Amino acid sequence: MHPDEFRRHAHAAVDWMADYLRDVGALPITPAVSPGDIRRQIPETPPLDAEPFDALLDDFRQVIVPGMTHWNHPGWFAYFPCNNSPPSILAEMLTATLGAQGMSWATSPAATELEQVVMDWLRQMLALPPDFVGVIQDTASTATLVALLTARERATGGRSGAEGLAAADAPLAVYASREAHSSVDKGVKLAGYGLDRLRHIDTDERYAMRPDALAAALERDRAAGIRPACVVATVGTTSSTAIDPLRPIAELCRRAGVWLHVDAAYAGAAAIVPELRTLFDGMETADSIVFNPHKWLLTNFDCTAYFVRDPSALLSTFQATPEYLRTAYDADVVNYRDWGIQLGRRFRALKLWFVIRSYGVEGLRALVRRHVALAQELAGWIAADPEYELLAPAPFGLVCFRWRPPGRSEQELDALNARLLAAVNAGGERFLTHTRLGGTYTIRLVVGQRETGREHVRAAWDAVREAAGGLQASR
Repeated sequence: MHPDEFRRHAHAAVDWMADYLRDVGALPITPAVSPGDIRRQIPETPPLDAEPFDALLDDFRQVIVPGMTHWNHPGWFAYFPCNNSPPSILAEMLTATLGAQGMSWATSPAATELEQVVMDWLRQMLALPPDFVGVIQDTASTATLVALLTARERATGGRSGAEGLAAADAPLAVYASREAHSSVDKGVKLAGYGLDRLRHIDTDERYAMRPDALAAALERDRAAGIRPACVVATVGTTSSTAIDPLRPIAELCRRAGVWLHVDAAYAGAAAIVPELRTLFDGMETADSIVFNPHKWLLTNFDCTAYFVRDPSALLSTFQATPEYLRTAYDADVVNYRDWGIQLGRRFRALKLWFVIRSYGVEGLRALVRRHVALAQELAGWIAADPEYELLAPAPFGLVCFRWRPPGRSEQELDALNARLLAAVNAGGERFLTHTRLGGTYTIRLVVGQRETGREHVRAAWDAVREAAGGLQASR
């Protein structure tokens, strides 16, 4: 494709992108497709001859877009947000144009040094101490695996990496609350601890880890000859955004010599807001912290911020330098290939840089404040209605609730709320999800999409009550 031809097609693509950002709120959030519908519209064999780009763009519009779920719709209240923004999109385009591979300083000096600066910006925004150093990982799941591997190496003095886990002096154990993300379970398997060595610690009435239960689990394992290696504490659990009490957990970890990893994948962005930092009390005592700018800080997927207090622990875990990667600069620079699992690395720092500069710290704080305020307003509406029940605190942007008309058993209420959720989602104008808290079927509504405003939250609440009225009438 000649540069002039590229320019023409790029303009057409950007025109579509701008229209999409403007009009996405008019689209149904979820596609009306069945499994296989998209595949049947795409040839089973690749084309032998080149096709015009106009045909590709037409197929994108007619085949792909109608089969997409629109996470950036203002009626998106599901899971957690996966935000983007115009500056982030433009930066991603520039990154793709450069085609850089940022595995080491020598392969792209600007990519490495910008990442160093931007990650320190984030550290300052989170009010973390200066001894924390950051690196961009792809996802929080990877970052948690990195923490588990690093904790394994520290607990075994590096023997597990050199000789295998069988060389460890004692079996190793990991601890996380029953509400912790499933990536902890996966990471425990991949890091070689074994799921039998993952201790799911009981939670309190707010679904937060109980420090007394953690202390008892640590003591039981020590008495049984099992070495505690890592505790994963969560700020903002997936089901309810519960907040594990970090300071007492950190004290237990300090006494036991255990690595403390804080998973704040969704909620961590809220720590940039000064008045919300009390929710993160004790986070500065952790060994490692993860949060996702691609969730709540307008930076498109994927972009995960991972902070570690001791970078040498990363290097001793992940560093591998064959001759063909050695350069004359290695002693004086950061080579991020040694800070995680990947050798090859995308230039993710550029989009984060564009976002922070485009919105400013105050602009990003205003976004988080708006979403938290809307969630609290919704929680107030729910609490004021005698037929509805809040099922968990709402410190961030997630509200957990259920419809509770009188005279129904718990089993009937579960089935009724499942029907209510399906009815609310059926119109395509909004999308909510569910979980179970303490065994109870729970509807989750997350306020976090960039363009979501009060009118969208109000419309969602009205839709819930209208759908409930319809179910009541059809009884």
